[in-house]
Amino acid sequence: MREIIDLVHAATEAAERAAAYIRATPLPPLADWSEKSPHDFVTRVDRDAEAIIAEILNRRVPGSSVVGEELSPEAARAGELVWVVDPLDGTTNYLHGYPQYAVSVACLVHGTPSVGVVHDVTRNVSYRAGLGGGAWIGERRLAVSPVVHARQALVGTGFPFKRLDTLERYLRQLGAVMRGASGVRRAGAAALDLADVAAGRLDAFWELWLAPWDVAAGVVLIREAGGVVSTIEGADDVLGAESIVGANPAMHRWLVDVLKHA
Repeated sequence: MREIIDLVHAATEAAERAAAYIRATPLPPLADWSEKSPHDFVTRVDRDAEAIIAEILNRRVPGSSVVGEELSPEAARAGELVWVVDPLDGTTNYLHGYPQYAVSVACLVHGTPSVGVVHDVTRNVSYRAGLGGGAWIGERRLAVSPVVHARQALVGTGFPFKRLDTLERYLRQLGAVMRGASGVRRAGAAALDLADVAAGRLDAFWELWLAPWDVAAGVVLIREAGGVVSTIEGADDVLGAESIVGANPAMHRWLVDVLKHA
């Protein structure tokens, strides 16, 4: 447990330092936006924030490795201690001044998601969790919502903007969820959506296509807050997949069933 706590402290420092850099840096001009793939932007702010995170983690935890969207994503499972980093989740929101973006730092210990920190950049708030130690915001312990009836549930989602070939499948799912739940929200930063599930603001969340650095920290937060995370098919290993469903236990059962039959 002592080692996990130390890893949480390292992840929190790295996320908060990167967030401070993002807040202090003027928004990049339109000419500096680079499109990695359709609808998927990156700027020097992403790269600089990731460099800040990597420097802190390598210094605090020598011998660990750091992987992320702008570094070496193919190495996300190699090594005893692997940091999985998204230096700016919600880049499109950030570039437009829409205040919903975050820094996400997770640690895999022998391949198991064991530490998760999500820092809400604009609100300057850190969500943190360590395996066996619960999920926290400041001194308040987080817990998933107590909602058990879908008609009362607020469900988060993400659009498959990188995989428009799956749009029809997604729209069927969206229609099925809307018919059963009280509301659906899409804010555009999966790390914060997952943190909202852990905090009980959202009762459930699903998305079809996400990378490990998008979800690794949020997975730890939800599980340590008493929730359940799986793929749409029900598998526990969401880092080796692309779909994710995170929710309190009752809403997880309902949402997986709805999505499978949509």
